[in-house]
Amino acid sequence: MGTALVTGASAGLGLEFAWQLATARHDVVLVARDEQRLTRLASQLEAAAGVRAEVLAADLTDRGDLERVAARLRSDERPVGLLVNNAGMGLNQSFVDGDLAAEERALDLMVRAVMVLSHEAAGAMRARGRGAILNVGSVAGLIATGTYSAHKAWVRVFTEALSVELKGTGVTATVVAPGFTRTEFHERGRIDTAHYPEVGWLDAEDVVAAALADVRRGVVLSTPSLRYKAVSALLRLAPRSAVRAFGGYRRALPDGAQAQTDES
Repeated sequence: MGTALVTGASAGLGLEFAWQLATARHDVVLVARDEQRLTRLASQLEAAAGVRAEVLAADLTDRGDLERVAARLRSDERPVGLLVNNAGMGLNQSFVDGDLAAEERALDLMVRAVMVLSHEAAGAMRARGRGAILNVGSVAGLIATGTYSAHKAWVRVFTEALSVELKGTGVTATVVAPGFTRTEFHERGRIDTAHYPEVGWLDAEDVVAAALADVRRGVVLSTPSLRYKAVSALLRLAPRSAVRAFGGYRRALPDGAQAQTDES
């Protein structure tokens, strides 16, 4: 794949993607808002893996910053062979009573940015006849737990549609849909996870390894772990009334908290 561009590379799954890609000898372009943290990570990756790590500080909810990342994807200099759309945020609020501006920011980050960057990457990769796009979704996209579920459902269907359009071009599209994963996401959002069952947790290292393996094999829908494959199958088969009831059953979270996985 040559060079991989990872959004939300400074924390969580994005950080793990950066490390696994670098140790597999891929040059990386690291995208997040925190330039200082990205610069530190780039130095670590270059020293440990001997690859080139490029820093591209950007707020993907800002149209100007988003265009700078899109321009990097269009560039023929050290062309990007793998785009990992990982940046995301979890809003710890109800939709009706919550902050609408925060909802719009989440939509921009997890829907518009994914669409724009996928568009630019797909066009450039198709012209070269090779490449891959990996979008980070969630099992939450199969249930009904606020706008986060809606955004991740969009990512799943969008990726499937993109894979159909790219068939036969040498370019693939994959969406990975993990369940609960041990990252900074919940802690930074002040989300109480004490009631989450231990058996439901995945390790970020395993999630990323499974996702990258599925990208190499051209898999469209990637669901790490047998238990979440089973959960996903049940959710797809269950009546939507039952799925909605399950979403409504989730425990209320502290008001006003926001968990962001795109950067610190």
